[in-house]
Amino acid sequence: MCLAVPAKIIKIKGELAEVDVGGIKKEISIALVKDVKEGDYVLVHTGYAIAKINEEEAKELIELWQMISF
Repeated sequence: MCLAVPAKIIKIKGELAEVDVGGIKKEISIALVKDVKEGDYVLVHTGYAIAKINEEEAKELIELWQMISF
């Protein structure tokens, strides 16, 4: 089973972006997702943004992750 996690884009450098995933900063590729900008939310899978999502959807997913985290 594959999972993607919501992340907020903090800084963009070409096709790479620094994102915040639950307070952890990571660098990911945004090459697969068009028209993203700083402040947007994306779903991240294996180091790649695979979809842009709206803030409301991101907050719902973050809340669900918090409920199931150990």
